[in-house]
Amino acid sequence: MKVKKKSHILIGLIFLLTLASSLLFLKKTVEAAEQSDPYIIATDVTFAPFEYQNEDGEYIGIDIELLAAIAEDQGFEYELRPMNFSAGLQALEGNQVDGMIAAMSITPEREESFDFSEPYIDAGPVLAVHEDNDEITSYEDLDGKTLAVKIGTTGAQFADDLAEDYDITINQFEDSANMYEDVAAGQADAAVEDYPVMAYAIQQGLPLKLPTESEEGYPVGFAVNEDQNQELLEMFNAGLENIQEDGTYDEIMDTYLVSSDDTDEAGTKETAAQMDPYIIATDVTFAPFEYQNDDNEYIGIDIDLLAAIAEDQGFAYELRPMNFSAGLQALETNQVDGMIAAMSITPEREESFDFSEPYIDAGPVLAVHEDNDEISSYEDLDGKTLAVKVGTTGAQFADELAQEYDITINQFEDSANMYEDVAAGQADAAVEDYPVMAYAIQQGLPLKLPTEPEEGYPIGFAVNEGQNQELLEMFNAGLVNVMEDGTYDEIMDTYLVSPEDAEVAEGTGILSLLASNFDALMAGLGRTLLLTLISFGISLVAGTIFGLFSATKNRALNLVANIYVTVLRGIPLIVLAFFMYFSVPQLFDIQLTAFMAGIITLSLNTTAYISEQVRGGIAAVPIGQLEAARSLGLPYRQSMQKVVLPQAIKIMIPSLINQLVITLKDTSILSVIGIVELTQSGRIIIARSYQSGAMWIIVGLIYLIIITLLTKLSNLIERSLMND
Repeated sequence: MKVKKKSHILIGLIFLLTLASSLLFLKKTVEAAEQSDPYIIATDVTFAPFEYQNEDGEYIGIDIELLAAIAEDQGFEYELRPMNFSAGLQALEGNQVDGMIAAMSITPEREESFDFSEPYIDAGPVLAVHEDNDEITSYEDLDGKTLAVKIGTTGAQFADDLAEDYDITINQFEDSANMYEDVAAGQADAAVEDYPVMAYAIQQGLPLKLPTESEEGYPVGFAVNEDQNQELLEMFNAGLENIQEDGTYDEIMDTYLVSSDDTDEAGTKETAAQMDPYIIATDVTFAPFEYQNDDNEYIGIDIDLLAAIAEDQGFAYELRPMNFSAGLQALETNQVDGMIAAMSITPEREESFDFSEPYIDAGPVLAVHEDNDEISSYEDLDGKTLAVKVGTTGAQFADELAQEYDITINQFEDSANMYEDVAAGQADAAVEDYPVMAYAIQQGLPLKLPTEPEEGYPIGFAVNEGQNQELLEMFNAGLVNVMEDGTYDEIMDTYLVSPEDAEVAEGTGILSLLASNFDALMAGLGRTLLLTLISFGISLVAGTIFGLFSATKNRALNLVANIYVTVLRGIPLIVLAFFMYFSVPQLFDIQLTAFMAGIITLSLNTTAYISEQVRGGIAAVPIGQLEAARSLGLPYRQSMQKVVLPQAIKIMIPSLINQLVITLKDTSILSVIGIVELTQSGRIIIARSYQSGAMWIIVGLIYLIIITLLTKLSNLIERSLMND
């Protein structure tokens, strides 16, 4: 019995050990599975030589290469998350990232919130002044001066210490580049930064010098949030030790921490201007903020302001004109990097976008026809029709009015058609931001303002939430500078003129309007024809294939063709255009230009219709033709190719000509994604001339002439084929 009891105990112990081992193995497996996802590592964006972008847009520097070497040594994967330093600290503290490497000094204050690796470098703060500044040679000389610092750094802490001893004004920046520029431009008398960073900046050509020795600094380390990601911290320490032993560490340091003697004095600093240009969306018909002049150049408050700020901050950009609502979608889906389009900073938009500091305030105002004496207040709108532009604060204000009064709202994608709706008597009034409405009246529109402007929202530059923060910071810094140097006032004085000082830019006749805008119209026509011919050529090939699928006896191919035709013919072209330009890049992480998205949209749509025309043409050939060919011994493929298809093509010619004309006219829909084809060219001209009646006559005549010529040419081809 005792032996039996001992056996049971032994079996029980073995079972418990096995269970414990299994649970331990399961835990390790789960942990390994959890760690299979890459670690998210925050880093700075402008802190050379520790982290910065090279000319190819790749992140390089001491921290970047050190992390890569350690990750390779320890076998873990990571994903860099570049952001400004203070945002990185917040992201780490809020567990939005797993770790942070950004030349982060290990201070007592930070050790209360974060766990640090072993130090990998020591760096103390140092003072820098303009190379021509001989007044400041010690800290005492800073009394009464301005000091530039980068937020969250030990240099900023050192500046605070100095400010306790001397009368110092501190200018704070989110990145080093703007801090240096503040001194180089004479806005600040000196800057404080970690010695390796400051020395590297001077070596790259910044006109600064170091009047003092560097201070004793804190060691620099890799950080994780307190008590979080300890396994990552352990791997970092182990990897750091290994690369220090095998010489990799020294190679990295030698690459970036070079002496002044070894540095090419002609070198230039890495700036945003050396990166790919930012893509900035803007409206196309919103004078005086953005519109085209007689030379087809985009001008206006927003355009000139952006150009001045870009020049001040040294970044390159490319304008992407489109209607306002399409611009919002492009920004939200990261098709563009920013948007400047008299965009009001509303609470709803702040949920989706990050805004700059405001650069103007504009409230909505009511406008009626100059002969309209019935409407003198909002109460008089009861039972009336109100015209608005989609997506604007004016449209929001109209919705609020509609809650109090019986108002019918007509919605438009551009301001010019909204004004024309009132001028033509289709609507009783319109609502628009005051500067835009005042400018339109100054340009000769027969409207007047029966009420005072409402208090409005401030207007700002926007980026997508959490995206392109460095662009936003540069915009804010540049805005401050252009306001201080008088450029801002010059821009405002240029466009916000009084009615008596305004001049109507263009003649009022159709011939005058055509002559002054001929080049713009021809450019739009060229783009229309190019879109038509490319997409129709693609569709002709693809449509023939799907048409043959429909005509064959193979049920699988029949099904494929049927599904394609049903789906593509069932989707409105404008919806397909939005899907291709906004949704496809977001779903598949690819970038499509507006022109490419337009080609794909037209091709997919036209293919579906040509497919049915091919199927119908083949079906119209008497079945006896195919049977006769088969009876003569020809195989099915040769019978179709030699006998049926030649007859089907002659039958299809009128339908194909008609489809070509339809495709040409369908190009006008692509203006919603920013393609400036013929119709959009007309809208842009109307935006500055406010002569919509004359312009639409011109555009209509151009379409009529081109379609007539295409039809005549197609008829010649048809007769030639019929005579063969």
